[in-house]
Amino acid sequence: MRRLLFVLVAVAVSGCRAAPPSPHLVQRTELEMGSSLTLTAWTADETAANEAFSRVFAEFDRLDRLMSVWKPESDIVKVNAAAGVHPVAVSPDVIDVVSIARQVSEWTEGKFDITFGALSDVWKFDQDQDDSIPSAEAIAARLPFIDYRQLRIDPAAGTLFLAKQGMRAHLGGIGKGYAVDKAVAILREHGINDFMVQAGGDMYVGGRRGDRAWRLGINDPRGKGGDSFATIELSNETLSTSGDYERYFIRDGVRYHHILDPALGQPARGARSVTIVTKRAVIADGLSTGVFVLGPEKGMALIERLPDVEGVIVTSKNEVLVSSGLKGRVTLVHQPADFP
Repeated sequence: MRRLLFVLVAVAVSGCRAAPPSPHLVQRTELEMGSSLTLTAWTADETAANEAFSRVFAEFDRLDRLMSVWKPESDIVKVNAAAGVHPVAVSPDVIDVVSIARQVSEWTEGKFDITFGALSDVWKFDQDQDDSIPSAEAIAARLPFIDYRQLRIDPAAGTLFLAKQGMRAHLGGIGKGYAVDKAVAILREHGINDFMVQAGGDMYVGGRRGDRAWRLGINDPRGKGGDSFATIELSNETLSTSGDYERYFIRDGVRYHHILDPALGQPARGARSVTIVTKRAVIADGLSTGVFVLGPEKGMALIERLPDVEGVIVTSKNEVLVSSGLKGRVTLVHQPADFP
């Protein structure tokens, strides 16, 4: 009788055990590299997700300390201070991201150029933004100091050297994408395979959200409150958007924005937004800027030429151009709003 009672109690206790947690969304947001960094995981292991998230935020902080032009001890600040004087030893991460930037510069005929930093105190669209329009003379004086080929990379020595005094590197157009790729690796190391990383206009999605791919919106460059004019479903891909609506001001009906043509020192005028879809966030980040400056015709030709790269361009005439590999994958919700 005792044995039977023990078995019955054991069965009853076993039957009362809580069911294992089912997968659900776990999310955290912090301010990193000057914009919101939102990490989302579809997982049943909330503890593992939060541990991974903490590591990602720490990694963004570490990379920001190396790459920011706003942190006095960063590698980039030291390289800029030694321009025309001597090479500077930098971290392997900085060598890596600058080498990738060089490749993107070659692809875009120099329209993506991290030495645009020479203009950063002439046009002020960063943390020190004001609405002043620099004179043609002020811009012309800085153009000789913009040339990515004069940033010399020595991987063996681990050094960078800006060849002319007055040159300044700025990783604002590619550093965030590099950090997103690092975040992806960290999440996967922690066993988080279904996730989304969003850092401003740079995004990567891994795996799936439940029973479907991640559905992402493409911002309407003239929309309100993050309105999306199109959607796309992605899995294990990155999406990066550059637009003239992120940091800008309007003077006498003309929009002045932060994406500068390095050959002219003026805001590029051919597009309103460029969205790149590919496998690496650092490539998407740099290409979205470079294609924006190239303009719709040359930009879409480059997208079609590069392997594993797709894109959506909203032109200055409000036309929506979709690369061949995204035909049927992009759903147009509505035509983008149309005003200057």
